[in-house]
Amino acid sequence: MVTKKEILNKLNQVNDPELAVSIVDLGLIYEIKIKEKVYIKMTFTTPACPMMNYMLQQVKEKLDEIEGVDIEVDIVFDPPWTPERMSKKAKMKLGIL
Repeated sequence: MVTKKEILNKLNQVNDPELAVSIVDLGLIYEIKIKEKVYIKMTFTTPACPMMNYMLQQVKEKLDEIEGVDIEVDIVFDPPWTPERMSKKAKMKLGIL
């Protein structure tokens, strides 16, 4: 069975192309549930993100590398993303800290 750590490792390989920071460090991953299938709840910095489709394709490609696992990604905008969701690493890289 796949673990949350394995899922996060794959998602950490997906970067926001404009910021060059992983979607995990940006705080775009809201939830990961592992049951009969893997359920991932994620968001974007804005509902009008111009790179949304590109990033979703990158997420799909990385998650497809995990064989034998059915994964569903749900995009949500509630609660809205805020910079407070970013990791310390992301904030330092972007000069917020």
